[in-house]
Amino acid sequence: MRLETTRYTERFGSVRINDLQKVLELDSGRKENIPTREAIGVTKIEDEAIRDIEHRMAIIIPIKDEKLKLFEGVISGVPHDCLIIVVSNSQINRVDRFRMEGDTLAQFCHFSQREALILHQKDPVLAEALGEAGYTDLLGEDGLIRDGKSEGMVVGWLMAKLAKKDYVGFIDADNYFPGAVWEYAKCYAAGFSMATSPYAMVRILWHYKPKISMGMYFKKWGRASEITNKCLNSLISTKTGFESELVKTGNAGEHAMSMRLAEILPYASGFAVEPYELVAIFEGFGGVLPTTYKTAADHGIEIFQIETRNPHLHEEKGVEHVRYVLAPGLSAIYHSPICEPETKQMVIGELVWQGALKPDEEPPKPHLCVLPKKVDIKKFVEVMGEHLATYSCHG
Repeated sequence: MRLETTRYTERFGSVRINDLQKVLELDSGRKENIPTREAIGVTKIEDEAIRDIEHRMAIIIPIKDEKLKLFEGVISGVPHDCLIIVVSNSQINRVDRFRMEGDTLAQFCHFSQREALILHQKDPVLAEALGEAGYTDLLGEDGLIRDGKSEGMVVGWLMAKLAKKDYVGFIDADNYFPGAVWEYAKCYAAGFSMATSPYAMVRILWHYKPKISMGMYFKKWGRASEITNKCLNSLISTKTGFESELVKTGNAGEHAMSMRLAEILPYASGFAVEPYELVAIFEGFGGVLPTTYKTAADHGIEIFQIETRNPHLHEEKGVEHVRYVLAPGLSAIYHSPICEPETKQMVIGELVWQGALKPDEEPPKPHLCVLPKKVDIKKFVEVMGEHLATYSCHG
């Protein structure tokens, strides 16, 4: 794979935010030295380096009542050496969608000769394991895991930890292009291979996000993404004193982290999860607030932003969905202790403009989950280990 060499890096305390790197070539050919004239502007990631990381990476796919054909396409796009972990919150009562997803995954694993895990977010054994491990932040009043994408992602992370993986990537289940899924995983691996710190994150920017109306229109930005990026850049700019537009992946559902970074971040519930990951990194390692993890601060936190070649085509869900996704993420920015009045006013103005907030209202605080590092992973493994065969699909 060939990518543009990083042209600029913003430094915010111990955080290094790399400017957007575009994928130039999906397959860069046999291993050979790059000519000096090319090395200035191009980074070549050898296939061996990518495959080594894929073998150590789990891909988490959160899903809720998605079309089975879409789901089948998504899992078919995950590179063979990655462990697939599906965390479903699909209905199981009126129509057992979860069973259908399990059957689809089992058939796929049989013919592709690979292993995967699939869990339901409301599984009582899973809730018991979290309770024993002391991770009750994920549990609702009924004693089961709460609804929410973030909660499903944390469950996937814990299962990846159980599987002793070094990296974890997240891919949404509503992608129409299996080739795009394949490219996301390759970009994750490429990003980690470029990292100089064990605390690294890779965030994906889609090349285009097509909309289908009278014809196909290849739109560059989603409305929610534009707004979230603007507010996150304001959060940084008010602290550095220099206006920035560097953050371009604030709402990146497709992103990946090293396990060492993933375990020291708190997580916001629901759709606040992706923007809050960046907010939490800025709070913990931006140099404004005291840092809790000196080792991570000494190594530095590296954030890579990579623009794909494949477009991301998914179903258009309308204005209400934009508000539903936008409001939680902006609320996470608004309530950050490093958020200045200028940025708070920007957040309020955007939410009022989108009809998600009244002028005299304040955004509700997002529910935050404690750091996974505080989970007694041994207790979690003890409970889940006895039932692991229940969640396993293999060829």
